[in-house]
Amino acid sequence: MNLRQVEVFNAIMSTGSISDAARLLHVSVPAVSRVMSHTESRLGFPLFERVKGRLYPTAEAHQMYQEVELVYRGVKRLDRLTTELAGRRHSMVSIAASPSIGQMLVPLAIAYFRNGNPDVRVHFQCLNHEHLKERMLTGQVDVGVSILPMNHPNLETTPIARGRLVCVCPPKHPFAKKKQITVRDLHDQPLITYPRDTPFGLRIENLFAEYDDVPMTAMEVGSPQNACALVHAGAGIALVDEYSLLGWPMGDFMVVAVEDAPPIVADLVRLRTGSSSPASQAFTRALRSVLLERNLALLTQDA
Repeated sequence: MNLRQVEVFNAIMSTGSISDAARLLHVSVPAVSRVMSHTESRLGFPLFERVKGRLYPTAEAHQMYQEVELVYRGVKRLDRLTTELAGRRHSMVSIAASPSIGQMLVPLAIAYFRNGNPDVRVHFQCLNHEHLKERMLTGQVDVGVSILPMNHPNLETTPIARGRLVCVCPPKHPFAKKKQITVRDLHDQPLITYPRDTPFGLRIENLFAEYDDVPMTAMEVGSPQNACALVHAGAGIALVDEYSLLGWPMGDFMVVAVEDAPPIVADLVRLRTGSSSPASQAFTRALRSVLLERNLALLTQDA
């Protein structure tokens, strides 16, 4: 079936008759009948049974219609994408970030950016690692900010911020009186941690592996923000990235540095084959300014 035949078939299935399909497609009734007759001839089986002037879809037609609906959903997604791309070339910038740094820092940068660019429409979303990479590669996002490595030959990454891995605990926990702890101090502490098959969970597991140890898991959560909420509720202690803390008022829990934990570097991500729009460049400058104000800016390219 070619696209015209699919279009006519979809119209008949949607409206229930050839005459209504013709009105929907803005063509004549004989034109719709000819296309449908030719389609059935090419397929070698009927798509509709004609009983007393009415059309009844065959079992084959119902099966085909399920696939046609998938095609039309794809066409609608393509239509939305082309609209976004057209808008982005003129007055739109699409930004996506890891949830941690996207919780507070990126919104602050967007507000800073909008002050100087009030006519530019911003599309912003927080995405997990795989979805962020996918949307960068398909060109649906102009600028990405990721706290996890975004390794792909078609993506260009630039270190932009350096944060710490810290321990958060309730005010009455023994760690609350300390300025810093070590990974060994966490040896017998049940942690609010993350699934091992997630990038952040793997980061925690690798940190303990350097000391031939494994974290003691009290409960697993989906993100550092979830962990902070549980610590705030008094459910235990957790290791989180420093970026996630900016959305929490000071005093909700205690924050203790982890002495031997490597820094968490956030990368600016762009599609290597594309060119940055003026709006993308302006947003990047705004983000750097916000990071500098928060003492998180990575001033050199050395991560």
